[in-house]
Amino acid sequence: MPNVQSLKGLSVLEFSHTVMGPCAGLLLAELGADVIKIEPAPSGDRTRQLTGFASGFFATFNRNKRSLAVNLKTVAGQKIIHRLIEDADVVIENYGPGTMEKLNCGWNTLRLLNDRLIYLSLKGYLKGPFENKPALDEVVQFQSGLAYMTGPVGQPLRAGASIVDILGAVFGIVGVQAALRERDLTGEGQRVGSALFESAAFMMASHIAGGAALNEIVPPMTARKGAWGIYDVFLSEDNQQLFIGVTSDSQWLNFCSVFQFDDLLTDDSLRTNALRCDSRDWLLPEISKRLAQISYEVLHHKCESAGVSWSPVVQPEQLLQNAHLLSDGGLVDTSLETALNSVAPSTWLPALPLEFGDERVRPDLSSQPPTLGEHTDDILSSIGYSKKDITCLKADLTVIG
Repeated sequence: MPNVQSLKGLSVLEFSHTVMGPCAGLLLAELGADVIKIEPAPSGDRTRQLTGFASGFFATFNRNKRSLAVNLKTVAGQKIIHRLIEDADVVIENYGPGTMEKLNCGWNTLRLLNDRLIYLSLKGYLKGPFENKPALDEVVQFQSGLAYMTGPVGQPLRAGASIVDILGAVFGIVGVQAALRERDLTGEGQRVGSALFESAAFMMASHIAGGAALNEIVPPMTARKGAWGIYDVFLSEDNQQLFIGVTSDSQWLNFCSVFQFDDLLTDDSLRTNALRCDSRDWLLPEISKRLAQISYEVLHHKCESAGVSWSPVVQPEQLLQNAHLLSDGGLVDTSLETALNSVAPSTWLPALPLEFGDERVRPDLSSQPPTLGEHTDDILSSIGYSKKDITCLKADLTVIG
C-alpha cells in the first residue's frame, strides 16, 4: 500500500477534544502532517476520561499525533505555544467561543506572531445570532431537521454515529486546504471557520429543495414516498435481514427474471419505476412475502446475479471481517491503551477512506494514540528549551510528560 505523505513538512497545532477537532487533526496527520496535540495540564484532553462506548473516541481520532501537555492558564505555558506558533502552518481548535482568547491563543493574538498561519476554528455555529451558543452533534441534529428526517413520524431520532462532528471536521479541512493554496499565492495566512449547525443544514438542502419543488412539507424518510419502487429491508426464510434496492427499470427486469416473478414482470402497472413507486403500498408486502420463503444464502446470490444493490444488516464490529476492507488495507491496527478501562489491548479500525492513483491509502501507523504528554520533552527541546528548563516547567506543573 502507498504510504502517502502529501502533507509532510506541514506543522499543525491541535487544541481540541471529543470528535470534531481531533477528527480534523487526524485527516492531516494521516496524510503526513506533523500534528501536535496540545493537551491541558495536568488532566489532559477530557476525552480520555469518557466511559462506555464513548471510551473509543480518543483512540479513534488521535493516532499519528504527538502529545504536548501544557497549562495554558500560565504565562509560561502560553509562551511555549507562542514559540511553537512561529514555525506552525496550521492551528486547529474546537473549544467553546472565547476560550482560546482567554488563553491568549486566539486568532488575533497568534496572527501577530506568524502572518502565514492558517487558523481553523471549529464551532457550533458560524457568524450570526447563535455564534456564542454552545452546541453538540446531537443538538444540531434536532435543530437542523436531521433527527426529524431520520426517525419515525413523531419520534425524531439521532443518527447512529457522530456524523455532524465528522462532516464539520471534513468541511474544516477543505477550508484549510483552500487557505493553504491561497497562501501559496499571497504569502498570507487567514482564519477558517466550520460549524456543526451549518454542516447539518447543508445535509438538509435536498429535502428543502424537494419540498419546495412539490410545494409540500417534507415528511420523515420513514414516512415519505420513496424515490424507487423496491428500496427496503426484507427478511429471509431463516430470519436474516437484508436491504435490497432496485433502482432502474432494467434492474427490475433482471430482478423479476432471476427470482422468477413472471407475473410481476408482465404486469404493466409495474412497468416503470414511477409506477412501482405508486404501487409500493401493495408491492412491498408482496415482495416481502415472497422473499420470506427463500433462505438468506439463496437471496444474496440471486441479488448478485440480478445486478441489484443489496446488503446484509451489519453491526459495526462485523466490519472487521469484511472481505473488501481486509483485501485492500482498509483497516488499521490501533492501540486501545488510552481507552479508559479497556479490556482489549488493540483493535482494527477503518483507515482513511481515500485512494491516490489506483491504490487505497493506508498510512504507516508511525505512532499510536499518544499517552498524555508523551512527547513533551522532545517538543520543548526542539524549540530551544534546555533539560534544566524542562525540569523547572515540570516542577511547577506548567508541563507534564
